[in-house]
Amino acid sequence: MSDKKSFETARETLKQLTARKLAPTPVNYKAIYNEIAGIPSIEHFPAQELRGISSALQAKTPGQQRQKGLLESSIDRMNWDGVRSSLVAYCGFGGSTVAEPGTVSSSSSGGAAADVDAVPIPMASEFLSQMGRLIEYAQPALGADDERFAEQGKQLIRALKEPDFDMATVKQMLVNYSHRLSFAAEDQSEIKKALLKLLHLVFENIGELSVEDHWLKGQMDSLKTASVPPLSLRRLDDVERLLKDVIIKQKEAKQKTLLAQDEMRSMLASFIDKLSQITQSTGSFQEKLEDSARQIENAKTLAEIAPVLKEVVGATRNIASDTLSTRNELQTMREQANTTQAQIAKLHQELDRVSTQARHDPLTGALNRKGLEEALEREISTFRRKETPLSVALLDIDNFKALNDSLGHAMGDTALAHLAQVARECMRPQDTLARYGGEEFVILLPDTLMDKGIEAMTRLQRELTKRLFLAGTEKVLITFSAGVAQVATEEPGMDAIRRADQAMYLAKRSGKNRVIGA
Repeated sequence: MSDKKSFETARETLKQLTARKLAPTPVNYKAIYNEIAGIPSIEHFPAQELRGISSALQAKTPGQQRQKGLLESSIDRMNWDGVRSSLVAYCGFGGSTVAEPGTVSSSSSGGAAADVDAVPIPMASEFLSQMGRLIEYAQPALGADDERFAEQGKQLIRALKEPDFDMATVKQMLVNYSHRLSFAAEDQSEIKKALLKLLHLVFENIGELSVEDHWLKGQMDSLKTASVPPLSLRRLDDVERLLKDVIIKQKEAKQKTLLAQDEMRSMLASFIDKLSQITQSTGSFQEKLEDSARQIENAKTLAEIAPVLKEVVGATRNIASDTLSTRNELQTMREQANTTQAQIAKLHQELDRVSTQARHDPLTGALNRKGLEEALEREISTFRRKETPLSVALLDIDNFKALNDSLGHAMGDTALAHLAQVARECMRPQDTLARYGGEEFVILLPDTLMDKGIEAMTRLQRELTKRLFLAGTEKVLITFSAGVAQVATEEPGMDAIRRADQAMYLAKRSGKNRVIGA
């Protein structure tokens, strides 16, 4: 461009118009001005007309709004390429058209909708392909009981994946599918509710039929808790692991109980045999005494009586020996019966102990979700009755996945148990530790304000730095991030835990190994 100032260029332009004998029109003036100023001469850019087109475009979707903004920016910069690409991209989002004078849009008149539907709407093939994948991924959740609906879904997926699709046909297929989908989704929801209700009835009936079997009632309570919506795979996995442990111990106890029952039956059979033998021996002895009495009555001399007395003494000795032997055997059987009874009582105690594990995490010994809910309910009741503060802390081990990957899952489990052990030793007797899931723990802190709860979690962090976790010969430092929330007067306990969870995530994002109040 020339170094001349603009007023000098304008003056020179007027001189050239006169010298060249050109009419002083805007076009001639602009051409000579650009020539003198060294500006490239370009064709006329109809900015005003293009802005009119832009204002007439109906931006109903975020994509259309964005392309309309790019169009207006391209008009301001007089960029033909930008205008062209913005208009093409705008059409790709479909549906809206430029409002012509005297026409009625489909949004304002229901009668015009048929005319709009008759026109194929341009749509990106990638968008349709993604819609097909979405329907394909959602199909398993809707079940395969309705063969007609399943086939309808397959046909729609194939149509959406076709490169040369007919928009009107695909649209009608989508309308039909969405209509049937509403019924299928409702059916699946009702089936799920009915199955859960049926399972609860089964669990309740089994629990009522086994009032004296506390261990079995504990199993039923765990299953009822796991099947309460909203369901989660983590909750189901935890309960499955607990129930497998209980079932294994139950089988062992059942085998020992059956063995003890067999021994008891054997002892009772032996006892009955001995009673029969005693009765038979006593009957024979009685007959012998009666016979000996008749012989003595008929005896004429002492010589005749002596053999009879000898037989009586021998029979008496035999019956006394048999009685003593039977008494000893019965005493032994009684001792065995007492031992068996003690074993059965011990087995029932073991089953009761295993039943309590349905509320405890077997790895760390802390309460599980069921135990936490019960403990939280008790603490909330006490907190509201006594009007004393209650805080909850949720802590999560830092970089636990990396620890698992580097040391193995077995060492990861040992690290969780180590943290739980240190936490229990640092807690007060009235505090409660529960495993919330994975590497997350919840600590209930009764009679504790939030700032004091933060101090308690900070002390636990310091204690963990003093007691390094040993992975073989390697010393590993375990840290955690925690959030602490004080339960409000009418606030549900789980809401306070969720607030503590949010504060814990803030602690993670702030650099980890931190404690933040909610």
